[in-house]
Amino acid sequence: MKAIVCKQYGPPSDLELIEIESPKPKKNEVLVVVKACSVNFPDTLIIQGLYQFKPDLPFIPGSDIAGVVKEVGTAVTHLKVGDAVFGFVVNGGFAEEVVVPGNACFLKPPQMDFPIAASFLMAYGTSYHALKDRGMLKKDETLVVLGASGGVGLAAVVLGKLMGARVIAAASTVEKLEICKQYGADAVINYTEENLKERIKTLTEGKGADVVYDPIGGDFAEEAVRGLAWEGRYLVVGFAAGKIPKIPMNLPLLKGAAILGVFWGSFAMKTPQKNLQNTQQLMQWYSKGKIKPHLHGLYPLAKVPLALEEMMERKVMGKVVIEV
Repeated sequence: MKAIVCKQYGPPSDLELIEIESPKPKKNEVLVVVKACSVNFPDTLIIQGLYQFKPDLPFIPGSDIAGVVKEVGTAVTHLKVGDAVFGFVVNGGFAEEVVVPGNACFLKPPQMDFPIAASFLMAYGTSYHALKDRGMLKKDETLVVLGASGGVGLAAVVLGKLMGARVIAAASTVEKLEICKQYGADAVINYTEENLKERIKTLTEGKGADVVYDPIGGDFAEEAVRGLAWEGRYLVVGFAAGKIPKIPMNLPLLKGAAILGVFWGSFAMKTPQKNLQNTQQLMQWYSKGKIKPHLHGLYPLAKVPLALEEMMERKVMGKVVIEV
């Protein structure tokens, strides 16, 4: 099979498209013929050796996949050969075939095409876990989403509205903020032109945000924490800005606030039953037409480096998908 392989940590241009042996599933796994795999920001970090974990070299990046089951492990009972599925892997998705854990692989609804299915689990799984399980977002609370036009950010905007919150979307350009409005944002902040903390305070009539969803980090993080309300919750989702912030610890003390880490991949692996329940709720919303990933573009397998470069250059709004 063909696969994109990372032989050494470095930029996307170092990745190679080569022919390798197809993997074999263990008893609790399934082998999937990949039809689509979405690009996520962690992919850009993993290939550089900058993520929370470093896979052994060489490895195949890519985690959010959709395809057709080719082989089923003996312990997997909910899937069969020929089923159209979507799922999540730690790595291995940018390939023609991939082994997926049975408890992280789900039947694809007939009305959901493969690129949409491949854009679903990480973006919406991360955002729903963040808002529901970590942020405990309640109806009529105010949610501020940083990096709101990206894959996880736009998912957080949509889910925040479905959960009954008032959503303020923050992003870096007018074009990105327009997408956020189209997906339901009640108000927007251009944090390249406006002071983030002051605009949050203005838009909340001085109260501050009940929940801040932050996949960006960097210089915006402290301003976002300063913009929290009393007993607010700041969700640490990622560091797309490239800089891990240092927060003065007197801020959560003075606000009675909480700083909460969000690591959906570990949540999904450590508590698969809870993740299944979340996924079922997301699928219900999808079946009712209430959520649908925004696709920025589709690329062939050979163009994975280009897709990763566009992600790193902040050109992507919504999801980029590799069609295999």
